[in-house]
Amino acid sequence: MITLDFTNIMQEAIGPEGLKPEDIDALKEQIKDVHREISGTKWPAFAFLDLPYQDLSELSKIGEDIRKTSEYFMLLGIGGSALGPKALLDSLKPFYNLKHTPKIFIYDNVDPDTLTSILSIIDLRKTTVNVITKSGSTVETMASFLILMDRLKKANKENYKHWIVATTDPEKGILREVAREEGFRTLSIHPDVVGRYSVLSPVGLLPAAIAGIDVKGLLDGAKDMLEKCKAEDPWKNPAYMAGALMYLMGQQKGKSISVLLPYSDRLKSFSEWYCQLWAESLGKEGLGQTPYPSIGTTDQHSQLQLWMEGPKDKVITFIRVESSSDDITIPDKDIPALSYLKGHSLGGLIKAEQEATELCLTKAKRPNMRITIPRVDAYYLGQMFLFFELVTAFTGLLYRVNPFNQPGVEEGKNLTYGILGREGYEDKRREAVMYKGKMQNLKYKI
Repeated sequence: MITLDFTNIMQEAIGPEGLKPEDIDALKEQIKDVHREISGTKWPAFAFLDLPYQDLSELSKIGEDIRKTSEYFMLLGIGGSALGPKALLDSLKPFYNLKHTPKIFIYDNVDPDTLTSILSIIDLRKTTVNVITKSGSTVETMASFLILMDRLKKANKENYKHWIVATTDPEKGILREVAREEGFRTLSIHPDVVGRYSVLSPVGLLPAAIAGIDVKGLLDGAKDMLEKCKAEDPWKNPAYMAGALMYLMGQQKGKSISVLLPYSDRLKSFSEWYCQLWAESLGKEGLGQTPYPSIGTTDQHSQLQLWMEGPKDKVITFIRVESSSDDITIPDKDIPALSYLKGHSLGGLIKAEQEATELCLTKAKRPNMRITIPRVDAYYLGQMFLFFELVTAFTGLLYRVNPFNQPGVEEGKNLTYGILGREGYEDKRREAVMYKGKMQNLKYKI
C-alpha cells in the first residue's frame, strides 16, 4: 500500500508556515458533510469510484484482436482522454515503441505537422484508430477523426470499419451515432464519468491492454485504495488527509501552487496527468491552486532554487519509489574524488537525492509531504490514480465548488464553435468578431 507522510507540513517541523493538528480537527464538520456527499453518491460523477469493479470481457476481446492484427495503434483524444493513457504507458511500458508491436501513437492536438509526421510513419492498412470522446462533440478529436476515417477508407476500402474503435457514451452523442451508422466496434464510457477521472475506464484500459499492461492489477490496486479510504476520520483516511492539508495550505497559508515531484522518470507523465486533474477540478470562483509538474532529480537543478528562496507560495508533494525493478550498481573506479560513490547504486543515489531535497525544503521552512510507493507496477499505479482522483474530488467539495465541471473550458469551446461557424453558436461568433475588432483598434503592435 502506498503511504502518506505529512510530518514536514506541520508546525512542529517547519514553524509558522506549517499546520497544527487542531487546524485539521477544526474541519471535522466540513469533512463529515463531504464524506456524506461522497458515500451517499449525491454526485453522479462519483461513478469513477465504481470503475475498479467493471467487467473487462469486451475490452479484453477487442484488445487481444488489435494486438494480433495491427502493427500500429493510434489514439485520438485530448485532455484526460490522452493524458491518462500516456501516463499509463510511460509509467508501465517506458520506451514501448522501441521494443514492441503494435506501435502506439497518441495524437492529442490539432497540430497538422504532428499528424503529418505520424502518418508518414504508420501504415493505415495495418493501423487501428481509437477515437475517444464521450460527448462526441470534442472539436479537436472529431476533426482529427474525420481526417483519419477518410484516410482509412482510401487505404482499406469497405474493410475500413474494422480498423476503428470508438470509445464514447453508451447511448448518445455524435460519435455514438456515427459508430452505429458505420458499424464500428465500440467501448462505453460510463455517462457520469468525467474525462479527467476516466483513466481506469476503457479510455486508459484499452491502450493499456494493447501494450500488455496488467489491467486487472490496475483495478485491484484501485479497489484496495478505495478500501483504505473509506473512513470519515482524516487521521485514518490518507485521501481525506491529503485533501484537507492541501485545502488548508491554500486557504490558511496562502500556498497557491501545488508542486508534484516524483523521483522516477516513469512518473513524469503521471505528474502531467495530475495537473489537469487538479487545475480543471478546483480552479473555480477564484479558488484552487496552480499545479506544477516536476521531476526529481532533474528539477533540483532547474527549480529548487526558486522553491527554496523564492515566494513562499508553494507546497511540494514528493513521490518516492522504494525499489526499482532493475537497479544499477555504480562501478568502483580508482578516482579518489569519487570514492564516496563506492558501494552505491543509481537507485540508492536517487533516494539520497530525494531525502536531501526534502531536508533542504524542511530546513528552509517550506511545506512538503511525501507519498511513498513500493515500486512502479500496475497494482501500485492503480492505487495512485484512485488516490489522486479521490483527493481532488474531496478537496473540491471542501472548497464548495463542483470538482467535475469545467465552465471556463466550455466557454473556450463555445467561442471556437462560433468562430468556425457552427449552427447555434451565432452569438459567440458575433462576440468573437466584436472582440477582435476592438483589439485591432488598439493597435499595440511592433
